[in-house]
Amino acid sequence: MQFEFATAGRIIFGAGTVRQAAPIAAAMGRVALLVTGSTTRRARVVLDALAAEGVETVTFAVAGEPTVDGARDGATVAQRAGADLVIAFGGGSAIDAGKAIAALATNPGDPEEYLEVVGRGRPLSEAPLPFIAIPTTAGSGSEATRNAVLTSAAHGVKVSLRSPLMLPRIALVDPELTYDVPPDVTASTGLDALTQLIEPFVSSRANPITDAVAREGIPRVARSLRGAFARGDDAAAREDLSLAALLGGVALANGGLGAAHGFAAPLGGAFMAPHGAICAALLPAVIDVNVRALRLRAPGSPALRRYEEVARLVTGESDAGVPEGMAWLRELCAALRIPPLGAYGVSEADVPALVERAATASSMQANPVGLTTDELTEILLRSL
Repeated sequence: MQFEFATAGRIIFGAGTVRQAAPIAAAMGRVALLVTGSTTRRARVVLDALAAEGVETVTFAVAGEPTVDGARDGATVAQRAGADLVIAFGGGSAIDAGKAIAALATNPGDPEEYLEVVGRGRPLSEAPLPFIAIPTTAGSGSEATRNAVLTSAAHGVKVSLRSPLMLPRIALVDPELTYDVPPDVTASTGLDALTQLIEPFVSSRANPITDAVAREGIPRVARSLRGAFARGDDAAAREDLSLAALLGGVALANGGLGAAHGFAAPLGGAFMAPHGAICAALLPAVIDVNVRALRLRAPGSPALRRYEEVARLVTGESDAGVPEGMAWLRELCAALRIPPLGAYGVSEADVPALVERAATASSMQANPVGLTTDELTEILLRSL
């Protein structure tokens, strides 16, 4: 048995913990670049607290999914401001952008030199600026991962900037920050968290630590996602989802992902669809096709037993099997009103190119079984 495990340098979790952000930042630097979503309105609590601590703040807004060009621009802003730390306050997009900006601010050259798949994959030579991640949604788990997912407009695909040096110095997870997340975002991010717990659990790179993390996280999503969708201020449900998202980030960073995220890279680069919504639309077909392929070509694979265990974890039934787990998942997606990929403009004509790109995506490499072109095509057609 051989494996590697790494996560954020320090994790602070719990209701009200956002109040610790400013004192922690003040101990790390005097000029902060604060990366937010499209506006700084929700970050006012952090901005005011930083000012009270004597930390000068420059803001950088990220509208929509993070891009290579945006990360380049943010690094330039950080350099010109003389920033000595980066804080990201927002969803996975803001946190991924913040991680990339912190890395590019200290490492020379064009960002594409460091990108996977479309770039040279050059390792970072310098440590990024100290980075604090404060998630305001419960889905991506980016506060505990070592990569930033960026859209490359030039290549029409999402790719990663990845390095162990990019793990956040501080992950500050306050479930109260998620109370006003709209129901549709709660649904897509929650199912993203579930996907990021299931895929590492069945992946070819699973290890005992990621197994434990997944077993803790999956039931939390299962018991709480509907409640948070129905009532945003359900404190217990929001706490469950925030912790599950954090655990999903820990799991994927150390155990890898699978076909759902393999498809999410080219789909997210070509269509204006939220990452979580893409994963949610793909997950049922991915599980179904993976299980069938495993039974045909690798009937002794431990992943088959893992899928059976997932069914028991989500349903809470000790005798549940894959059919019961699939039924539960389909009912959940229907209850949360998850749209098919066709709602974002994906059509049958797009399938061949998307399959070709997904087959080479980094996330696909840890799928529990190698999938054929026909199987990948089936997954996408069934998700339209």
